Amino acid sequence: MTEFFICFIAIFIAVDPIGVLPLFMSLTAGAGSARLKRIVFQSITTALAVSLIFLFTGKFILKYLGVSVGDFMIAGGVLLFIFSISDLLAVDKRELATDPESVGAVPIGVPLVAGPALFTTMIILVGQHGYLLTVTATVVNLVITGAVFILSRRIYKFLGHNGSKTVSKIANLLLAAIAVMMVRKGILSVLTEMHLG
Repeated sequence: MTEFFICFIAIFIAVDPIGVLPLFMSLTAGAGSARLKRIVFQSITTALAVSLIFLFTGKFILKYLGVSVGDFMIAGGVLLFIFSISDLLAVDKRELATDPESVGAVPIGVPLVAGPALFTTMIILVGQHGYLLTVTATVVNLVITGAVFILSRRIYKFLGHNGSKTVSKIANLLLAAIAVMMVRKGILSVLTEMHLG
């Protein structure tokens, strides 16, 4: 249960559904209830499909390239740290040009929901906790993200623009701390491999 909670929290922070809420609201402004549900379904199914494809092929690609889990943990931790710091220092998430017909798939599904932070986190978690916990935590988080999007009008009204930004900043601070932990564990893993080798 503790391992699942660790996976769940790490992926929740990487997806950051509250943080992307203001941008989701602007991308779906004027959409009726039925269209909003279609957009949410499209975004979540796209994010899930892309995430699972990357998850099950990513490790083979790393193995082919000769990259160890420790190497990826260090690189992934550095990347996550950069993502989290850039979001912490940013005034707002960037606006994106969109196609009304595919807005659910791109940019909401990819890269807003399933982006580099999620991909990196998933690969690292698989190395530490295995596929079952990582996939389960990812699916649960994407279902929660879908629910947040469906309830976006109510949540945004409750939190307000500043409230949603504050929640996002706190989440990114936690992600930065997780990134530092990943780098530390990655260095220890590489040193252990060198010692055994």
